[in-house]
Amino acid sequence: MAGRKAAGAKTGGRKKALAEPVRIRIKKNDTVKVIAGKDKGKTGRVLEVNQDTGRILVEGVQMIKRHTRPNPAKQIKGGIAEKESSIHASNVMVMTPGGVPTRIGYKVEKEGGVSRRTRIARKTGETLK
Repeated sequence: MAGRKAAGAKTGGRKKALAEPVRIRIKKNDTVKVIAGKDKGKTGRVLEVNQDTGRILVEGVQMIKRHTRPNPAKQIKGGIAEKESSIHASNVMVMTPGGVPTRIGYKVEKEGGVSRRTRIARKTGETLK
């Protein structure tokens, strides 16, 4: 059994993609509030949305330290750099323009034979950009 992984061995820190992509209603540049985890209560702007893993990158939330080795050939200075890590989409709520955390709903509007879905805030009914 030498050299073989055990049945429940970790994947080496790699994020596995879900069986099928999750439909995330949060979009890039939305302002969100963290509702669970170590950064609970923080607000930030969404930088990136990953549909495959169901995770999002929020500005200033879930900060991690990355140790980098200097590489003069690539102009990398090296040292300890802090950057954002992804957070699961279920742990955040979208903020309305008034600053109220809310769930997202959709409203279908018909404009001259063309139907458009617009995102609305479930709590206040406002349209979200």
